[in-house]
Amino acid sequence: MNLKFPADLLQATRLVRSGNLMEATSAIQRALRGGRPPAQEAPTSAPDSVPQKGHVLAGAFTNSAGTRAYKTYLPSRHATRGLPLIVMLHGCRQNPDDFAAGTRMNQLAEELGFAVVYPAQSGKANVSACWNWFQAGHQRRDAGEPSLIAGITREVIARHDLDARRIYVAGLSAGGAMAAVMGTTYPDLYRAMGIHSGLGYASARDLPSALAVMKGKPGRKNRGTSSARSVPMIVFHGDRDSTVHPSNGEHAMTGTLEKVEKGTANGRAYTRTTHWNDSGKPVLEHWLVHGAGHAWSGGSASGSYTDPLGPDASREMLRFFKQNCG
Repeated sequence: MNLKFPADLLQATRLVRSGNLMEATSAIQRALRGGRPPAQEAPTSAPDSVPQKGHVLAGAFTNSAGTRAYKTYLPSRHATRGLPLIVMLHGCRQNPDDFAAGTRMNQLAEELGFAVVYPAQSGKANVSACWNWFQAGHQRRDAGEPSLIAGITREVIARHDLDARRIYVAGLSAGGAMAAVMGTTYPDLYRAMGIHSGLGYASARDLPSALAVMKGKPGRKNRGTSSARSVPMIVFHGDRDSTVHPSNGEHAMTGTLEKVEKGTANGRAYTRTTHWNDSGKPVLEHWLVHGAGHAWSGGSASGSYTDPLGPDASREMLRFFKQNCG
């Protein structure tokens, strides 16, 4: 290990003790690289200057588990009644505005006609704004952070008269891991889930097991997301992700048919594997993006943890949601 940058190692130790696993892993990686951050962890070019014509509304939801703020985007060209809703869960050190910019989800909402809500993790709950996906208290229905995210979802549906039959959840990194929790514990609320650079449901139950699974060791009973899953899922993961090992994107699924396709999109090769169940319904679409790290594929440089190269994860998730889930 390179010991020229002990500050990174000391920071990693503090982060591990406080339960901030994503940030601890990043600090360790910086030490190994000689203190240099990976190029994909921050914007590397001028921000996109795409005007947003819709409405951004701030809100907050409170229940016995606490309070979480959120922002809702409503497109200007569509009446809100009957629109689908995408729930977007940001990663560590991100916030709703940053995540919206990096994924371009608001621009797509304006173009295609859907609402988006971005729950915000509280700094009091996690100093690095990571969702606490690895703690048992936040892996159950009607408890902890899942109850807050579900409460936000229901509140936004009711307030704007959205289509409760077309509600989807997606996230990046710790947000992807929490999206797996939401899709698994609330299959009656979410029709499908999208996981980018994340981890499977209950693959970890505490700090040591979370660190292990992030490094690529088999998760708790090798469960992945699928063992309790009952909604379709689309997964994106870069094969050079040094923060969350790519094996975490390889969720075992029950399916009778499998199709593997290889291609290139926007400068990066990918392998896409699709699984169907006995009824011929797609239950998993897995994208392995070759050469990509811990970053949203095809994202905008105006947000953090994005890679402008590769297939457009936002558009592909929306296609999967619409095509396979109504």
